[in-house]
Amino acid sequence: MAVLLTGGTGYIGAHTAVALLEAGREAVLADDLSNSKAEVLERIEKITGKRPAFYQIDISDGAALSKVFEAHKIDTVIHFAGFKAVGESVKKPLDYYKNNLNATIEVLRAMLKYGAKNLVFSSSATVYGPYGESPLKEDAPTGCINPYGWTKWMSEQIIRDAAKAHPELSCVLLRYFNPVGAHPSGLIGEDPNGIPNNLMPYISQVAVGKLDHLTVYGDDYNTPDGTGVRDYIHVSDLAQGHLAAVSYCERHAGVEAVNLGTGRGISVLELLRAFERVNGVKVPFEIGPRRAGDVDECFADTQKAASLFNWRATRTAEDMCRDAWNWQSKNPRGYEITSKA
Repeated sequence: MAVLLTGGTGYIGAHTAVALLEAGREAVLADDLSNSKAEVLERIEKITGKRPAFYQIDISDGAALSKVFEAHKIDTVIHFAGFKAVGESVKKPLDYYKNNLNATIEVLRAMLKYGAKNLVFSSSATVYGPYGESPLKEDAPTGCINPYGWTKWMSEQIIRDAAKAHPELSCVLLRYFNPVGAHPSGLIGEDPNGIPNNLMPYISQVAVGKLDHLTVYGDDYNTPDGTGVRDYIHVSDLAQGHLAAVSYCERHAGVEAVNLGTGRGISVLELLRAFERVNGVKVPFEIGPRRAGDVDECFADTQKAASLFNWRATRTAEDMCRDAWNWQSKNPRGYEITSKA
């Protein structure tokens, strides 16, 4: 039986595909390539010796998605596909609601039609909003401050309602904190379109000379060094978390929301200094104004993942920084241009 990864050529999807293939699983990838590159498939094959089946489709197209299910015996879906830029979601809320919610609905429709019972959903710690105190437990109050976060929250609710109506479904809602790093081979990593929205690729692109400097948004937070504290998790640890969630789904029914993080907060300046120290490079930066909605600190309580999945993050901040730079320095302009050089 196969595992379908929607959005499977994206940053987290590609690393999860590697983890599945290395574990002897059959992986089928579907992606419209709006935020990823087909070159990823060649890189996955170089790492694992296996090339997953791939379909370039819009997951919201139910007819196209049905053809994937008809071609493969799929019992599990890991649903990554969706628009993901917080700032863009504020500017284009209707696009985000239409795309992300329709994708979740069509995935569930296809699963019910073809008898796939296991769903692992790519959710986010953004569902907690700015209201809970860290470490955040899965039963902390939810409530989002941007349309991207609300699409994750609403998708979680859609999945809960579908599972209530169809008790045979087993669903895990994985609430990620801040994925960073890259595969240690340097073959796959984060390749954002345009200016990065996240800290680590921004640091890496400044270090490689693609961007002039890093802007640190605020240095007056109630934290040891004044900069915001977040829970950064290595993308390879995150991938292993998905593998553990799939195994859990296969043995249990119902719905569980589970945090994936390290359980430790790291400040912006801490991560920046670790990157410089580990890689021997300087990253110029300047202090800018706070961004609306940013909180002092946000990190996970990870006890539930340990209890249900027997999973914990094992990679350090130094590992994250080393692997991120290994990817960026080997691929200074990302997948597509590098592959044509």
